[in-house]
Amino acid sequence: MATMKETGTEPTPVAEERVTFRSGDLALGGTLASPAGPGPHPAALIITGSGELDRDADHRRMPIGVSRDLAHALAGAGVASFRYDKRGVGESQGVFLAAGLHDNIDDARAALAWLRSRTDVDPQAMFVIGHSEGACIATALMGGEPALGLAGVVLLSGIAKTGEETLRWQARQIAASLPRPVRMLLRLFRLDLLKKQARTIARIEATTTDVVRMQGRKINARWHREFIAFDPVPLLRASHVPLLALTGEKDLQTDPADLDEIAALAAGPVRTIRVPDLTHLLRRDPAAPSLTAYKKLVRKPTDPEVLTIVTDWITGRLRLPG
Repeated sequence: MATMKETGTEPTPVAEERVTFRSGDLALGGTLASPAGPGPHPAALIITGSGELDRDADHRRMPIGVSRDLAHALAGAGVASFRYDKRGVGESQGVFLAAGLHDNIDDARAALAWLRSRTDVDPQAMFVIGHSEGACIATALMGGEPALGLAGVVLLSGIAKTGEETLRWQARQIAASLPRPVRMLLRLFRLDLLKKQARTIARIEATTTDVVRMQGRKINARWHREFIAFDPVPLLRASHVPLLALTGEKDLQTDPADLDEIAALAAGPVRTIRVPDLTHLLRRDPAAPSLTAYKKLVRKPTDPEVLTIVTDWITGRLRLPG
């Protein structure tokens, strides 16, 4: 199916093909977006953030659209891409709540193998782009075994801390971002969000099942256990894959200071960029960062400068000798 994506003043043709691929016993659905002209094209696997997201990074309650915007920007730069639905979402088999972080890494590895098998894709020019949880998965791919022969990896809101340290950092930022009347009420009722989160982490670590009920709702305990234990440090040290790491100054879910750690840890060439006013949703907000602004921010498209930075870095890697 051919679509038209407005980029600048001229519409850019994007040919989109809905496909399925296998990951273990499951069939997962995805979309291959191809630029105009004959292949084989350089290509990027796009991996979404955490939550029950489809191939476009849309949740049924919040259409984020980061993966779709990246795919269309890449097509305009002559780069194909593949994005896919998580387990139990959209056209993918499986149960979302039962999937662990390592399952998601396995699915990304399977998606990359499927993309590499395409005759219209150049297997020597393969990239991975991950946002949020997707950046953790991309880090696992580039630093894991076996070597995947990647031409480059892009980490959007990536981390250099363990999952547990990241969750604790998030809690501090979110608590500080709450409106003053809310903070006053918390103090009045002696509610300490940081201590509450510490108790929640301990409860999750003590679980043994895939799914548990906490505070009246089911949560993916297995995913949380595996994310709490996730450590990107040895993966970054082990990989020589060229790396672009980008995080917004107003990200409440990923510490922008982790960019310095990523630069220090990465064994290969690395470029880090901290974008002013950029939030975790890859939209800019001149106001103080707040989770309550997310529903308003997603009405805007993914920040155009972020899309340009990513596409320029990938095409720049393609122009390098070798």
